[in-house]
Amino acid sequence: MSRIVECVPNFSEGRRREVVDELVQTIGSVPGVTLLGHEMDADHNRSVLTFAGEPEPVVEAAVRVAKRASELIDLRQHRGEHPRMGATDVIPFVPVEGVTLDDCAELARIAGKRIGDELQIPVFLYEAAASRPERKNLADVRRGEFEGLCEAIGADAARAPDFGPYRIHPSAGATAVGARKFLVAFNANLTTGDVRVAKAIAKSIREQSGGLKNVRALGFSIEGGRRAQVSMNLVDTEATPIHRVLSVIRDEAARYGAAVSGCEIVGLVPEYALLDAAEHALQLEAFRRDQVLELRLKQPPLSESATVSSFFDSVAAGTATPGGGTVAAFAGALATCLAAMVANLTIGKKKYAQHEAEMKRIKQDSERLRRELLALARADGEAFEAVLDAGRLPQASPGEIDARERAMTAAGLEAARVPLRTAEACTQVIELATQAAKLGNHNAVTDAGVAGLLAQAAGEGALWNVQINLKSLPEGADKQGVESDLHRLAAALRRASEDCRTAVTSTLNAS
Repeated sequence: MSRIVECVPNFSEGRRREVVDELVQTIGSVPGVTLLGHEMDADHNRSVLTFAGEPEPVVEAAVRVAKRASELIDLRQHRGEHPRMGATDVIPFVPVEGVTLDDCAELARIAGKRIGDELQIPVFLYEAAASRPERKNLADVRRGEFEGLCEAIGADAARAPDFGPYRIHPSAGATAVGARKFLVAFNANLTTGDVRVAKAIAKSIREQSGGLKNVRALGFSIEGGRRAQVSMNLVDTEATPIHRVLSVIRDEAARYGAAVSGCEIVGLVPEYALLDAAEHALQLEAFRRDQVLELRLKQPPLSESATVSSFFDSVAAGTATPGGGTVAAFAGALATCLAAMVANLTIGKKKYAQHEAEMKRIKQDSERLRRELLALARADGEAFEAVLDAGRLPQASPGEIDARERAMTAAGLEAARVPLRTAEACTQVIELATQAAKLGNHNAVTDAGVAGLLAQAAGEGALWNVQINLKSLPEGADKQGVESDLHRLAAALRRASEDCRTAVTSTLNAS
């Protein structure tokens, strides 16, 4: 399984294109690293570069680009709206695939030590890599900026760096290195040039001041004072979506006689965050993400064309889907293949000519059930995603709370019904395996037995998923109906499994 880390260093240079190009080239020169994008902002005098790859080359690229920045950027000459303390101001490592936040914190420590030792730049660890609680928040680490740290480092024990010399680098300053989850850098530009309005809005929305959770915000003047900007880091857009933040900003701006003239996203943004915003803006009801053409055209996590290896990687990844329900359906589909194999090993054999028609039926039904179970594997993941989407709906008013509860109930009901269908299909697979064991090629009887055992495990796993999803459903006729089907299928699954085991044992003993 691949291990992918994203790194998003911020540099205190947003006006000299040739300098930023040098930084881009430095990252691109490291084998195994892919540059995903770069942004420059002249008002902030800041640039953001995004790259990704396996952990080791990503750390190497981060250290190399920090070295190049220290040669090209002089903080003593730097002026810009954005707070800064270093030429390479901040280096966050972000888990993407096959790595955890703790893994990224260790990468931050490795990179931080190298920057401190090799470049003689003081390094402060922050966020998930922070060495002490008061350094978790980047704003606290950067307090006083370059000028303030010139006096504090070496004089104030509380401002001692985690790595590197106990003195500020004369031109490159200091660097914050950390690990965090994915965030969205989002800016809202205002129709007013009064920066006091932007600062007041920023204060009202940022979590630290009692505003929205997962929002960090500052107010700046941009375009030579012609407009003001609310600049934000949204650290959890699933819990606090972009559209909700923008709605509050609009309301706050209106209090000051201003409006939002436009918005910016700096760097990359996850697909779901934009789809959330689109669903809200268009007031879509019962919308499924796979209705987006490009998403439907992408290879799904599980399809007849997907490789076994890629599916295994998807299951092992640190994501909620594909999960146990998908795997159960996949196992059931695999069991159908064994039942079909036994049929194919029997069809055309003179010894079993009297059962030819039955074997052809088993083959045909196995192929039908395989398609059905693969579809259920996809449906299980989609059903769980719908539960997550419902959980993200706003709860700012009684009406929104009621709509969210209805959506959660509908999504939870479907999340319970899909594994019910999986269990029912698996019961049918066991029945096919039983017939294959009784009437099929005796040399393949254990293959029929494995089909039955695999389908049994798949069916029982699916029913466990039904049980856990039932817990979130409110009492009512729908829940009672699912519970009734659950008990009925559990009994049918047990009977079918016992019959299959008896048939396999009988054929083995007779052979």
